[in-house]
Amino acid sequence: MRIGKHGNPWHFHHVNRIKTAIVGASGYTGMELLRLLLIHPGVELVAATSRQESGKSLASVFPRFGNAKGADLVFIAPDADAIAATGAQVAFLALPHGVAAEIARELLERGLKVIDLSADFRLHDAAVYEEFYEHKHPAPDLLAEAIYGLPEIRSAEIKAARLIAAPGCYPTSILLPLLPLLRAKLIQTDSIIANSMSGVSGAGRKADLSLLFCECNESARAYGIPKHRHLSEIEQELSLAAGNQVTVSFIPHLIPVNSGIVTTTTAKLRDGVSPEAIGTTLMDAYSGSHFVRLLGRGGCADTKNVTRTNFIDIGWQHDPRTGRIILMSAEDNLGKGAGGQAVQCFNLMYGFDPTDGLQNF
Repeated sequence: MRIGKHGNPWHFHHVNRIKTAIVGASGYTGMELLRLLLIHPGVELVAATSRQESGKSLASVFPRFGNAKGADLVFIAPDADAIAATGAQVAFLALPHGVAAEIARELLERGLKVIDLSADFRLHDAAVYEEFYEHKHPAPDLLAEAIYGLPEIRSAEIKAARLIAAPGCYPTSILLPLLPLLRAKLIQTDSIIANSMSGVSGAGRKADLSLLFCECNESARAYGIPKHRHLSEIEQELSLAAGNQVTVSFIPHLIPVNSGIVTTTTAKLRDGVSPEAIGTTLMDAYSGSHFVRLLGRGGCADTKNVTRTNFIDIGWQHDPRTGRIILMSAEDNLGKGAGGQAVQCFNLMYGFDPTDGLQNF
């Protein structure tokens, strides 16, 4: 964070502050975006939308932002003309899938860039979207243009994009450890099993009997078996990296924490591949990536070290008994798994320092 006059961290000056909107700013991901963008030195927040909270100030809905510069901004209804009238140059969409695509098109038509945190633009194939999300894609013509926003993998494409599909939280925790290994052809593509555990905020900020405190606390359960929606983008990106169709087993679990994802992925080494090639390949891929922290062989990633940050921690181990590699990752599902990663994309798009707005430990 850059400290402005009088040493007040809320007052910063940037030569090129980007007028920014958050559409759907009252959910958990929207709240995380507010937390990050209100103190981003390159952002002037000019619009925040919420049907439910329209007419109320950010600080009144989220008292934690009281006294933050910009927290007197008033929520407006999600209308493309009203958003464009604020002078917004870019919009973050923290909306449910199926809803985001419609307003994304309207904002693009009005000259805004769009960073969409829903699933609407993550898949290249509208038929796969329909299979996994059980309704027709609302804007199939835009799928070819959208860039899947993994900054460590697609930085050049993100810089040039006007439509970013921010990856899902589970996929980020699975893809970042696996993609370099598939590109280097170190593992057998038909042997991948990913087990993930997520905090309850991953289900969204809504009233749901199964998400009540007494239902989730002191309890853990698998769900979304055998075909969780995120499987579609996981297999798409793994297949692109491998150069052939990759099918994986993905078993998500709900655990009684507010936020955080820990993922353990196993896969068989290809014949003749040394286990040490895993560590070398991960180091080659991510040694220059600020937000990927490599824990090395035997390093077990822990959610307590990544929550409220944009870091993903990755460790690995080899089991000679089974010939399997064990990959361990942890991230904040609202941070690197959602809002933080979207801000990372924003920084690339507008030429800011990669860590602007994201220096949290």
